[in-house]
Amino acid sequence: MSKTLKGFARREWGALFSTVRTALVTKRWRAVPMTLGAVCLTALFQLVQNQDWGYQPVQDIGSVRAEDPLWLSLLRTPLSLFVPALDLPVWGALAQVLLVFGIAEICLGRWRTLGVAFLATLAGTLYARVGIALGPDNPFGLPATDAQVVDTGPSAAVVGLAVYVCWRYGARWTGALVVLSMVIEVVVKANLAGKEHIAAIAAVLVLIAVQAWRERGQDGVEPRPGTRSWKPPIRS
Repeated sequence: MSKTLKGFARREWGALFSTVRTALVTKRWRAVPMTLGAVCLTALFQLVQNQDWGYQPVQDIGSVRAEDPLWLSLLRTPLSLFVPALDLPVWGALAQVLLVFGIAEICLGRWRTLGVAFLATLAGTLYARVGIALGPDNPFGLPATDAQVVDTGPSAAVVGLAVYVCWRYGARWTGALVVLSMVIEVVVKANLAGKEHIAAIAAVLVLIAVQAWRERGQDGVEPRPGTRSWKPPIRS
């Protein structure tokens, strides 16, 4: 039984663990400069928005609601990724960003990490508008009152990155577990945040499908230096 579990763990997390461990041992904190910056920025936003003088400025630059004009939401979306929810413990958000962003930065490189994170966040932001337009009677819809609710902050990006890294490094069961947990979240509590997480996952799954299709099209072609078709992606 123990050999079976060890074999499963090696297949599921071996490549991922080896990549992360090597980077942390050889470079230490220098392996994740973007992640450390994201953690500091998230902590700073949390600190400022809890001050009497700081709440409104943070809302003005980084809080997205479906009732806002679309151009304003798109303008705020990049920074909204680092504005934690006021009603949730900030330490949970910081731990999520440190762990998931850190692993993604090591495994994917900082620019691909940011790209996937923004894609997931943007998908959630745009879904909120579509869901409200569909209305509460539609299974994919939302009540009109959700237009005044602030979007998910870093959590949609965290979920999207987790699914993408799991796919890229062959941790299929772990990725499936992340998706299943988000589905259960929506079933138990069908709120805006849960449905935005599903929208983020859907966007990342589309990205995965496109990349998998492109890589299948390259089967039989000798990989060029720097390509990702035959092994986990190199850092950018």
